[in-house]
Amino acid sequence: MFVRYKQSLNCKYRTENAALRLLDAYLADRGVASWEDIEPSLIDAFLASRPRHRPRSYNHLRGVIYRFFQWAKVQELTRSNPVQAPLRRVISHRIPFLFDLPMASRLLQAAKSLPDRPKGPRRGITYETIFALLYGLGLRVGEVARLHVGDFDTVRDTLFIRDTKFSKSRLVPMGPKLADRLRRYFTEIGIAAASDNALPMFSFTRRGCVHEGTISQTFHHLVPQLGLPLCAGMSPPRLHDLRHSFAVATLTRWYREGIDPNRRLIHLSTFLGHVSPVTTAVYLTITEELLRQASLRFHAFALPGGKP
Repeated sequence: MFVRYKQSLNCKYRTENAALRLLDAYLADRGVASWEDIEPSLIDAFLASRPRHRPRSYNHLRGVIYRFFQWAKVQELTRSNPVQAPLRRVISHRIPFLFDLPMASRLLQAAKSLPDRPKGPRRGITYETIFALLYGLGLRVGEVARLHVGDFDTVRDTLFIRDTKFSKSRLVPMGPKLADRLRRYFTEIGIAAASDNALPMFSFTRRGCVHEGTISQTFHHLVPQLGLPLCAGMSPPRLHDLRHSFAVATLTRWYREGIDPNRRLIHLSTFLGHVSPVTTAVYLTITEELLRQASLRFHAFALPGGKP
């Protein structure tokens, strides 16, 4: 009932559902038959049985269970919440690796050189196009993996991104160069955009879309070949960093063009498929170039002599 309630609010709740199923199996194995038998020590033991080395991962698991029992209290299924374990302190946040245009070009070249396989024909052009969409449009990897041929509007040069987070869909426009790249991809793999709308856009079997995990594995296979500089304190590149890179590059470009980011941030938030600009702010890693552009903008509004 709790999972159905969450899903009725447009939450996919897949990972959380799996965690609750694990808890249910854990309690069943120990002969727990009623709500009253669920003691804090049992919940502590369950959390210990699911090792989470990172505080954020542990806090997420604990939070799922805590919210479940809070809901059970409201429904008067139990009188107390047995989740008493404290949250773990998050000491530091991950610093994403930001790809600039030359780095992204090296990634696309490396992807283009991928050899074909018996179960993976045209891997080069496929992954080159996938990474181009991830970097050029800031899409989530799952959004790219689920694309179908009919999602590309060849007249308006837009992509229809369907059923993403919170079951939302949106139209994403693209520039002429990226649109031409996508058209070339269709031509090279022999897809007629006008007549094969239901086909997966990226697939090696033509029966189903390429899995997002396979895309991630290919990305991590290519990264060591790129010779990317890794600064102190920065995490190794992840596939999701392409989305971070798009957001930061967009904000930096606005500063260079004299556009007020405060007025345009809602546009970036909508483009990325976020609920609000508050979520988008998580992606806006401060860089030296971004600080420099912000400083130039400040001095442009300052009085002569640099004094406000």
